Formats: sequence, C-alpha cells, structure tokens
Amino acid sequence: MSMLDKIKDLIKGHPDQAHQGVEKGGDFVDKKTHGKHSGQVDSAQKKLNDQLGDHRPPADDR
Repeated sequence: MSMLDKIKDLIKGHPDQAHQGVEKGGDFVDKKTHGKHSGQVDSAQKKLNDQLGDHRPPADDR
C-alpha cells in the first residue's frame, strides 16, 4: 500500500479538513519563503487536491 493510499484511508469522510490542511500547508510555505515560490506552491496544492479527490470548482469560480 502506497503512502497516498494510506493518507486517503485516513481522510475518508473528512475531505474538507484534508483540503484545509493542504491550503494551510501551502500558506505556511508561502509565508516562510515570502511568496518567492507561490506559483510552485499553488501548483503542488492543486495536484495534491486532485490526488485527494478534489471535485470542487476552482476558487475563482466560487
């Protein structure tokens, strides 16, 4: 079982909390790097949310 599968098992039933964790993690990295790598952080957040099953519309469409 891969690490991602283990994480998916842990967050079943708590998708909103998982997505909040991804956002908070990205915000933390942005703060520590003073936004220097915000494009890469946003890309990583999107990919991770996709892997976790993010079926919500992008933030711009909400």
